Amino acid sequence: MTVTTRLADRDSDLRAIQALQTQNLRRNVSDSEAAEFGFLMAEFDLEFLRQMHRSRASIVAVNRDVVVGYALVATKAIRDGNPLLTALFDQIDQLEFQGRRLAESDYVVVGQLCVAKEYRGQGLVPRLYQHFRSSLEADHAFAITEVAKANHRSLKAHRKVGFETIHVMLYEGLEWEVVLWDWTQV
Repeated sequence: MTVTTRLADRDSDLRAIQALQTQNLRRNVSDSEAAEFGFLMAEFDLEFLRQMHRSRASIVAVNRDVVVGYALVATKAIRDGNPLLTALFDQIDQLEFQGRRLAESDYVVVGQLCVAKEYRGQGLVPRLYQHFRSSLEADHAFAITEVAKANHRSLKAHRKVGFETIHVMLYEGLEWEVVLWDWTQV
């Protein structure tokens, strides 16, 4: 089984992202599955995924033309297209990193990352994030996202790649860690 990563480059990629997202939404997974494998909270409709894609293509992991994972790219240009992303961008802009307000920094948000159940544990998260970084670091100093504290698997995966917690917040009854990956460091 050969899985490759690439930029999402067709509408069928976006439809596949949406299908994988729906399967892994917190409301669609059992408590035990959520605890073991993680979960997604944000749901993006197809039109918003297209809007994200027009701003900057996301990264997909593909096995024989089947999308088995993705990392969504959320730029400042689309920050107001979804209430959850708007809240995240607004929160990030209030934070500082290394003595500088993030609102004054060039950063990109990881809008969401997901790997299909049958492909987990095969090193796809670091591969997706390496492609994410290589396609975006020329224009951005940092990648930032938030992860629910209850999503232990996701937090572990993000830390392993290089993200560090810069803030903890409460949103919709859950604690979230805002995590940043500093691309200015080698």
